[in-house]
Amino acid sequence: MKKSKISIRWQLFGYLTLLLGVLLVVLWLFQVVFMETFYKSIKKNEIIDVGHTIEKNINSSNLYQIMDNLADSRNLCIVFTDASGQPFYSKNTIGPRASMNNLTNKGYWLFGLAAKENGGELFIYDNQPKTYATTSEQRNDFASRHMVKLKEAQDETAVYAKIIVHEGKEYILLINSFISPVNATVSTIRKQLVYVTVIMIILAFILSIFIARKIADPIIKINTSSKALAERNDTIIFEEKGYKEIAELSRTLSYVSTELTKTESFRRELIANVSHDLRTPLTLISGYAEMMRDLPGENNPENTQIIIDEAKRLTALVNDMLDLSKLQAGTQKLDKHTYNFTQNVKETMERYAALTEKEGYHITFEYDEEVEIEADELKMSQVVYNLINNAINYTGKDKTVAVCQKIVDNKVRIEVVDTGEGIAKENIPYIWDRYYKVDKLHKRAMIGTGLGLSIVRNILDAHQATYGVNSEPHKGSVFWFEITRKL
Repeated sequence: MKKSKISIRWQLFGYLTLLLGVLLVVLWLFQVVFMETFYKSIKKNEIIDVGHTIEKNINSSNLYQIMDNLADSRNLCIVFTDASGQPFYSKNTIGPRASMNNLTNKGYWLFGLAAKENGGELFIYDNQPKTYATTSEQRNDFASRHMVKLKEAQDETAVYAKIIVHEGKEYILLINSFISPVNATVSTIRKQLVYVTVIMIILAFILSIFIARKIADPIIKINTSSKALAERNDTIIFEEKGYKEIAELSRTLSYVSTELTKTESFRRELIANVSHDLRTPLTLISGYAEMMRDLPGENNPENTQIIIDEAKRLTALVNDMLDLSKLQAGTQKLDKHTYNFTQNVKETMERYAALTEKEGYHITFEYDEEVEIEADELKMSQVVYNLINNAINYTGKDKTVAVCQKIVDNKVRIEVVDTGEGIAKENIPYIWDRYYKVDKLHKRAMIGTGLGLSIVRNILDAHQATYGVNSEPHKGSVFWFEITRKL
């Protein structure tokens, strides 16, 4: 992958400089090159709009007043004639420069004739009305009698002729406007733009460096801290400075750094705990096997049973780890069907009969009625079994564990209560992680493999069930879950 050799600071400077260059080019084009074109276009539209306004008000009793106002406000010369060119209204606010002042009735008529031949409207620049004469005789007459007078005007003019039909009669509307020369204006603007360009380049250079530094410096610091995060295991805190997005990125990376530190800590604990749980049964199996081999009389059923129990425990640990990996990977599919959930919990409780007799544990199950749910029966029995195992491992000296079934709305709620030391509030979110220990002292579970709660969480998540724990230090714990009841 090709790497960019230009830093973000200089890239930003380059982009801002390019933007400035484009803006200056556009400014020069619009203010110098195309200024005359724009000016003429605006002037033309203004004159045509005046003609349309007069046509719309042709029936108004204040027509002449309207034309007076338009001529005064727009600085125009307006002539309104009949079809033969005989004027009955004329208003000139331009003064002697008005081209219409130099035309006769015949000239008005010829403008009207040219407009009629042009579709009812005619607009011309540059004192060239002779182009629109309709016949050779008219063209020659128009040129000899009128063009000389029109060209006497030193300023460029624009003439607009329009045929207006009212009550079956045709009228000729002529509007004349003075077109101011823009050469001097363009020359002045050009000189100003030279100074503006130099000033803008200097300001843009300073501003580009400032903006580039303002944006780039926090990113460079984030990059440096990210490299440190990749090389070190301790938590790296990113400074939340700069713009909103950069501050949010810093906040996110700080969170990632914290979580990575926790993950690394959990990983180390996991390796240590798994190693401990694997080493203990392997050591017992190896020790008893060597003893049975080397010592006469030790090859007895009791020692053989210890080896068998530890082998089963080792097998259970491996199976739990495989099940947990499959659940987390989402490769195990649920075999859902409707069954008697209460009866299933009873059958699970029967597995603790021997433990109750030998170890003196008191395990109870309370319920008001039997309920059915639609779920994976094997997986849900595993949930109940692991919650009871966890309660047995951490209950108090009275060795009491209570399992309660309750009906909450349309859901069935299972609570597993122990009388142990309880869990501090800040530790509750982490107890569902595999091998997480509140006291950080890993002890061998009396029942189970230590992965029970993590398996419980993944199974309940797969069933979209809700779950949690209510606990306070020295007051025991209540692990619970709720799943939809089948009515």
